[in-house]
Amino acid sequence: MKDVRPTAGRVLLALFSILGEMGGVSFLDLFAGTGRVGIEALKRGASPVVMVEVLKDRVRDIERGLPKEIGPDSVVVLGLELRRAMTWLDKRGCFFDVVFADPPYHQGWGKTLLHVKFLTKIVKREGVLVVEHALREPLEIFLPWTVTDVRSYGETALTFLKNTEGKAEERTGGKTEGKAEGKAEGKEALS
Repeated sequence: MKDVRPTAGRVLLALFSILGEMGGVSFLDLFAGTGRVGIEALKRGASPVVMVEVLKDRVRDIERGLPKEIGPDSVVVLGLELRRAMTWLDKRGCFFDVVFADPPYHQGWGKTLLHVKFLTKIVKREGVLVVEHALREPLEIFLPWTVTDVRSYGETALTFLKNTEGKAEERTGGKTEGKAEGKAEGKEALS
């Protein structure tokens, strides 16, 4: 198993400080690793939260580490490769207010991440994509993505992006729309 590089504490605090109130926010954690970011989103009230991690041992560790007080309809942990997970989510009509991606550093994700199929589609119209990456590995940005903010913490950067594509009806609504519907339909809709 490859070494996991969990999001540093100060980066995690900064991320949620910038994102603000999480109550009822739908949250997707790509490259979940230890699940630290997704679990923090849950603790702050995000629902539903979907975490994607390809390595089965890490998926089991994430599931074991979920807070006991979190209801089963609030969280889904997918043990899938990124592209398969995106297809899975798209087929179920899932949309998210926040998509957080922390791909492995220095493996070329800076050039390829924003090209992943369905990524533009699953971010809600007013949603945000946040990518944690090495400063030395900048993201390749192209339309419909627009950078709204970049914060650096030592060798780590958080880049905040908005999807400027005009198909709002495709990026609103869906299985994770709204506080009550997201909680009521969270896991069932994602099954």
